[in-house]
Amino acid sequence: MLHGRMPCLAVGVVLVLSCSAWGARARSYASVNCFLTIDANQCGFPKSVGGGAIAAEVINEPSGPDYFVKKHIGQPKYQDFQVQVGFDMSRKVGEWIAQSWSNAVPRVSGSFTTLDDKMQPVFERQFQSALITETTIPALDGSSKEPAYLTVKFAPQVIRTRKPDGQGDYGKYARNEQRMFLPSNFRLEIPGLDCSKVSRIESFTVRQTTVTDDIGESRDYLREPGKLEFPSLKITLAESTAQSWLDWHEDFVVKGNNDETREKSGTLTLLAPDRQTVLAQIRFYNLGIFSAQPDQSEVNADATRRMQVELYVERMEFLPEGKAVTGPKATSNSGAPSAPKTKPAVPGRTPLPSAPKNLKRSG
Repeated sequence: MLHGRMPCLAVGVVLVLSCSAWGARARSYASVNCFLTIDANQCGFPKSVGGGAIAAEVINEPSGPDYFVKKHIGQPKYQDFQVQVGFDMSRKVGEWIAQSWSNAVPRVSGSFTTLDDKMQPVFERQFQSALITETTIPALDGSSKEPAYLTVKFAPQVIRTRKPDGQGDYGKYARNEQRMFLPSNFRLEIPGLDCSKVSRIESFTVRQTTVTDDIGESRDYLREPGKLEFPSLKITLAESTAQSWLDWHEDFVVKGNNDETREKSGTLTLLAPDRQTVLAQIRFYNLGIFSAQPDQSEVNADATRRMQVELYVERMEFLPEGKAVTGPKATSNSGAPSAPKTKPAVPGRTPLPSAPKNLKRSG
């Protein structure tokens, strides 16, 4: 019996060794890292990357002599990218957001490089002439202990995939210690209002629409920017410090004294874990209150009573690290003059990079 089992055992050993050798040659990488580059500036590793698919619509041609429906595809369509980035990931990302909010409409080109577990490039997706379409500020909560990230969605004109050439020292970016942002480390300042007990600001998204012209013979078309929309703010604060907010609501909403001189301005400061270093600032101009509502109360509830207020905002400015200033620059209309009602002067448009030859600019 022992001699009969020896051939089977030998065959098994040979198969195991063969599979191991083949696996060593064809083994896929166990972990994936994605590295972002913008306009030749190495930005680092986003928290997550999604989108960027290339697809075309399937067009049916039911009429014709054939018994079967004839099919072909239309023009390629490029899905928007959506990335989550840290507030101190790269100044280039912050400047791109800041310019987009100021209606400068910058277009950038770059790439996402996929790396294996040894930090070697294995795949690359290049994008050209991208416009930011959405920027989402995460919810800010004084009780949160988990890190938070900016979510940026942008629309590329063209996406191309290729195999990277050469090697880069991507590992140094992975070794660098990045300062994370905690949603509890924020400071809201609106002169004339008591913001000392603001406990939460809901997430909000700034949107930039885009339009395309689908008429013509070219396969790819240049997207043009549309309207820039700033959202309202939803703020939660302790009811014990809400009197100044209620006075403004009474005058602005109930009594109808809501002309431009009664609007306010303010600053939201996002801080590093040391609560001293400023990671970014968001300035609000022409704020107007339109809702003030206390939370639902319960008998014998052992909790701080809170109130939710909602403000509309006509304009926002994003100031990345290095450009933010300590303390609020914008002031309320009840004291020193705040930002004017008139729209700011639109900066000169950033020169567009040369688009591919097969791009058609919309009329």
